Amino acid sequence: MTLLALSLMASTHMKADEGMWMLNSLTPQSMKVMNGLGLQLNEKDLYNPNGTSLKDAVVSFGGFCSGVIVSPEGLVFTNHHCGFANIQALSTPENDMLKNGFVASGKEKEIPAPGLFVDILQYTEDVTARINKTMDKIYKKTTKKQREAYGENWKIQVLDEHIDSIFEEIQKEYTKGDPTLRAEVSSYYSGNAYYVSVYKHFTDIRLVFTPPQSLGKFGGETDNWMWPRQTCDFSVFRIYANEKNEPADYAASNRPYQPKYFAPVSIQGFQMGDYCMTLGFPGSTDRYLSSYGIEERMNSINAARIEVRGVKQDVWKKWMDKDATIGLQYAAKYAQSSNYWKNSIGMNKALKELKVVEQKQELENRLREWVGKDEKNKKTFGNLFQNLEEAYKGRKSDFYAYMFLRETFFGGSDIFSIANTANAWMESKDADYKKRLVEVLEKKFKDYNENVDKEATAVLLKYYGKTVAPEYLPAFYTTIKNDFKGDYQKFVEDLFQKSALSDAAVLKNLNADALKKDIMITYINQVKDLNDKLTEKNEKQAYAIAENEKLLCRAILEMEEDQAHYSDANSTLRLSYGIVADYTNEGVRQNYFTTSQSMLDKIAQSDSIADYEVEPSITAMLKAGNFGPYKDKKTGEMQLCFITNNDITGGNSGSPMFNGKGELIGLAFDGNWDAMSSDISFTQSLTRCIGVDIRYVLYIIDQWGKADHLIKEVNAK
Repeated sequence: MTLLALSLMASTHMKADEGMWMLNSLTPQSMKVMNGLGLQLNEKDLYNPNGTSLKDAVVSFGGFCSGVIVSPEGLVFTNHHCGFANIQALSTPENDMLKNGFVASGKEKEIPAPGLFVDILQYTEDVTARINKTMDKIYKKTTKKQREAYGENWKIQVLDEHIDSIFEEIQKEYTKGDPTLRAEVSSYYSGNAYYVSVYKHFTDIRLVFTPPQSLGKFGGETDNWMWPRQTCDFSVFRIYANEKNEPADYAASNRPYQPKYFAPVSIQGFQMGDYCMTLGFPGSTDRYLSSYGIEERMNSINAARIEVRGVKQDVWKKWMDKDATIGLQYAAKYAQSSNYWKNSIGMNKALKELKVVEQKQELENRLREWVGKDEKNKKTFGNLFQNLEEAYKGRKSDFYAYMFLRETFFGGSDIFSIANTANAWMESKDADYKKRLVEVLEKKFKDYNENVDKEATAVLLKYYGKTVAPEYLPAFYTTIKNDFKGDYQKFVEDLFQKSALSDAAVLKNLNADALKKDIMITYINQVKDLNDKLTEKNEKQAYAIAENEKLLCRAILEMEEDQAHYSDANSTLRLSYGIVADYTNEGVRQNYFTTSQSMLDKIAQSDSIADYEVEPSITAMLKAGNFGPYKDKKTGEMQLCFITNNDITGGNSGSPMFNGKGELIGLAFDGNWDAMSSDISFTQSLTRCIGVDIRYVLYIIDQWGKADHLIKEVNAK
């Protein structure tokens, strides 16, 4: 039996609320579990590449979020924070759609969102055997001399050198030159399996509706990753197609897309214990990661993210609070930065409190015992844990510095990020690529303020200098020490005065000869040199880690062959299922839904907590209590958000939440602070998916937006 077959076997060990399952591999046993929880659909209702099914209503939104088609004219519901950057890009100080919201009174008023795309999955196929067969031929052609040069982990290095071209060949074959299709080959089970997914790729996407930010981001950073929530986290876009109903670039003549299937919307509500499933595109999880890898995640990746972004965001926030124009410029950047800054804080806290490393060590000890009982296993897995320990230990200090370097210079200081893009433009000979890089630069300068970046850059340079060991400092730190006596602010003032890259005017006449002489190009190349040296130093350990983490996943699948195993998330379509469920932590019970009164209670605190401020008209609307058909029929209350035990992660934002009939009841938008370790370890009693109730969404469209035409189009029942 193959590894993949083993991993997909259903058994009594399966947890009904854990797992991100591939739709094309649902087994009769899986369906039996879901039907037992309340699902009234069969497997073809969920996934049918030769007909219509629920998967046809689910979209990958921009490649970083999920969404759902809810009308016969391509109307898409997703989260407000998923549309945030596009809404910000369309906003101006004179027409601030982030702050004020937006309602298109008709299709002719819907606004194109440049650069935004939507993908709709057509089908997924297993290409594991094909790739393995191709690699076996390549391995056989590898000479003894080449193997010795590669070293112990020669196979993973050879795979790394060839896998992209193999992927590309398969992807070209599956699209057959059709520009409306996009194919993507992805690895599963830590590289033990491969699948290709084929999508329809739509690029004419238009903004239809967004609530004001005070609703769409209600609670802000105060409530981010927290429960209870009252955030009306949704926005509405529309997919447009050409006269043949095929994807096409924006054209005034394009018409609303007519989907194969769209999700029916229910306003009948739900109760504790009701079936709920999400379909979406979760980005990345590491449930098979070793204990050594988890410790590195906490102490290097998360530590760098927490510390560097915290320093940067403090500067940004200060300027944003005192200047509305800067507030708009930096809104999307701040939201993107702070989201996983807080996630990393919560993850480290939960990993420690829930003793996840210790749990993984217990599993690894069981694996050691299992390996020791079988000669074949000893040969395959005997050195697994020693190799992992040595590889992670061998790169500990270098990897720590590497993560701080990347957060500081490539994702922290804007001028260093701009210089990195400009340097890539200067070095490239590909005209199309250079054009795209200019567009990236234009976008960077649109959301840029020199004074803000001066202060942020000085603070970041100083923090990096005192955090890492001296051998990890770029060469220009000698200039800071000798020529500026360690005064980072003076160094930055001089830097911004000398470099043309601190001003958007540089875009008017990008010149390679001039850029070569720019001091920022010199400095970013010093950063890149250090980055490359660290990458090269870590290469041996990186390959050993990749090879042995893959082997660890294989060992788990083989040891637990009687259990069902899902692959880690990788931005492909997955289904998670469970029930509407409350939870209790530290003796405190958290109800499964919030109400309009709970939001009014928070609004009453807005004098001291700015994240709870809303427009007076919204407060008055909630107090009036004219909730009509959107009020819950059982409780008699206006329910805003709710929680389930569905298994989600980043990328699931905007995922439709369906009841047992396949009707839309909400949009997933967050996880809960109590279980922020869930990307690495699912805690059944604590991990919850937070969603906005679809009735709350429709209430805002109806009562705040007065968009009766959209209410009719959605036709909720």
